[in-house]
Amino acid sequence: MKYYMRLNDEPFKHIKAKTKTIEMRLNDEKRQLLHEHDLIEFANMVTSESIVVEVVKLHRYASFEELYKHFDKISLGYDENDIANPKDMEKYYSKEEQDKYGVMGIEIRVIDEEF
Repeated sequence: MKYYMRLNDEPFKHIKAKTKTIEMRLNDEKRQLLHEHDLIEFANMVTSESIVVEVVKLHRYASFEELYKHFDKISLGYDENDIANPKDMEKYYSKEEQDKYGVMGIEIRVIDEEF
C-alpha cells in the first residue's frame, strides 16, 4: 500500500540525505493503517518535492519521551549540535493527542530520490 504525507522542509532534507531514518508521528487512525513494507510518499511543504520511502519497521510507544530513549538524535532528524527534546513534538501534536493515541516511530528507507 502507498500512503501520502506532508513534511516540513528540514525533516524532508534529512530524509533525502538518508540521515533521518525514523519519522515520528501520532499513532492515530491514519498511522494505524501502516504496515512494514508499505510505501510512503513524503511531499515537502515548502518546495513540493517528493520522496518515496519504504516502511522498514513500526515502533509504537506511549509517548515521545519513551520513543526518544530508543533512538539516537541523528536518526530522529536532529543535527549533531542540536539538543533532542521530545517536547519539540508538542508543536505538532498536543499532549492530549499523544495521551489518547500514543506515538509511532516509523523506521524508513529511501527507495526513490524524487519524482
